[in-house]
Amino acid sequence: MNDNGNSGNACSGNDAFTLLPGNDGGGVLFLCDHASRRIPPEYGTLGLDEAMLWRHIAWDIGAEDVTRRLAAMFGAPALFGGYSRLLVDLNRFIDDPSVMPAISDGVEIPANKDIDAAERERRRRAYYAPYHDAVDARISAMEATGAVPAVFSIHSFTPIMNGFERPWHVGILWGEDGRLARPMLDLLGRNPALTVGDNQPYSAREPYGYTTEHHCVSRGLPHVVVEIRQDLIDTHHGAEEWANILAEVIRRTLMAGRPFSRQFFTRQAS
Repeated sequence: MNDNGNSGNACSGNDAFTLLPGNDGGGVLFLCDHASRRIPPEYGTLGLDEAMLWRHIAWDIGAEDVTRRLAAMFGAPALFGGYSRLLVDLNRFIDDPSVMPAISDGVEIPANKDIDAAERERRRRAYYAPYHDAVDARISAMEATGAVPAVFSIHSFTPIMNGFERPWHVGILWGEDGRLARPMLDLLGRNPALTVGDNQPYSAREPYGYTTEHHCVSRGLPHVVVEIRQDLIDTHHGAEEWANILAEVIRRTLMAGRPFSRQFFTRQAS
């Protein structure tokens, strides 16, 4: 298996995130919320068997590897979450009970049972806020160059969930802003070897993910969430193959859409 799990904290100065520097004026930012399966030493294994921290419940397997390769191809900055989503899920609103899940895919997380308000606040300050502050700072630095950055949030999904074998190779998740999603769906859909999900296996609208909602929707930035099936990227070879597939799609999407401007879209009724 591809075990990145956060390979260093270059230029971050904080274990809660990794910043991979790039060209702030290039107009492309990559994010990987669930890059790591690490748990801070004081939490042990959250009461789980160590083997559970290798499963999809702890991190997005292969997503960090793909994201690093994409960032290198575009010379773009990238940010990676530093700890497991079982500690705190960076893509959940802080008042969502699943931000520190007591159960994940049927697995009980003992250390997350009956968390009190003080512990929730401790985790927010130490592991949640620093990542999102870093994303805010990077976007502000990019905007200071005159760029309106296009934000690509990279995730991965387990091939089987709740007994259902998911047929998609890749999913494009989006809400009201289709500036990146629509051309990516079109370009990926031209490949007859791929089964492409449009807001599958998850919907970006049910519920709205915190990362793109907070950092992109609020600023009117073009953005998209890309979900890749984990068995396709759980080796370095697979991650390289999918980084190449996505890089070509992203290049063509950017060429067709630039220059981007801030745009705010009416929320659709659920």
